[in-house]
Amino acid sequence: MFFKISAIAALVASASAHMAITSPCPRYSALGENCPALPAGAALDYSLKSPLGASQALCKYTTPYNTPSASWSAGQAVTVKFQADGAAHGGGHCQFSLSYDGGKTFVVVHEELKYCFFGQASDSNSASILSYTFNLPSNLPSSDKAVFAWTWVNAIGNREFYMNCADVAIKGTSTSFTGKRMTIANHDGYPTIPEFNGNYDTGLEYYNNVAQITVTGSGSSSSGGSSSSSAYSSSSVGTPIGHAPQSTTTTAVVAVPTPVYSSSAAPAPVYSSSAAPAPAYSSTVPAPVYSSSTVPAPKSTCTSVATTKCTHGVMRCDSTGYKVCVWGKWHAKINCPARTACKQTSASAVICDWA
Repeated sequence: MFFKISAIAALVASASAHMAITSPCPRYSALGENCPALPAGAALDYSLKSPLGASQALCKYTTPYNTPSASWSAGQAVTVKFQADGAAHGGGHCQFSLSYDGGKTFVVVHEELKYCFFGQASDSNSASILSYTFNLPSNLPSSDKAVFAWTWVNAIGNREFYMNCADVAIKGTSTSFTGKRMTIANHDGYPTIPEFNGNYDTGLEYYNNVAQITVTGSGSSSSGGSSSSSAYSSSSVGTPIGHAPQSTTTTAVVAVPTPVYSSSAAPAPVYSSSAAPAPAYSSTVPAPVYSSSTVPAPKSTCTSVATTKCTHGVMRCDSTGYKVCVWGKWHAKINCPARTACKQTSASAVICDWA
């Protein structure tokens, strides 16, 4: 028996996998509901389930529809639907946000952290929840050109950032709204949240300890202080946690710094009886019994990872754990569970097997 680290080999799939929204219709969707006419020169996109590429802008497409996909009112209950045939990668952290400046900055209006698509811990690839209904904040400003975004950091698989955007009209009740700034992670130049490996609290600090942002119907925005004290500072990641670096005088995005990874910025997964239940065994294969006198300390079957530039998604054993290549750089080592050791199963995948 072995612990499923990921199926980075099995779950890093083609653009036909993963998840995408169908309603409100995201920009250029080939499968969305009630989609507006495409802008001149645009083509339908059949790969909206794929994560953002390293060089892609937020929302993937920056040219909006000529008319909104949906018209909403502040305080209204809205429903966001997802395609039924996507790979849910064990769930993870989802946010639902709005932008009033054309997609440069986003403020969160709802989030489903830890168990998105499932409602509980799961190692399944088939989502059990395919829609979320929630009330919009009652004090949103009005805009005929707001941008609605769904974003997702998956629990299992390659470290990727998923984002779909839809053009919506908002009938508001105030001139401004203040809320949490949308979190961006596992995207080139931003912090990396490692695989959960059974610990669904992984990466929550990037969602809980974030700056507040105030948006207005005119499109202006301003940032406030952190919503709570944080062990993460702008000096450790080069930008407020999980968000695009911006100039202090304009809303233009400036050059993205190289992310800095450390034990404090990306803690190793914690395994416990509640977070990672013991593997199940069939009646014909009894569960192994371990004791300090009979089980030796885990030994790695692989050599240390080289420090050279690597291919995104590749995994390598490293002493008592393993490393994953994230956008050309090796991520900090993730330790295997107690009494297991890292074993290379292919040129790009590993498992934590019994020692």
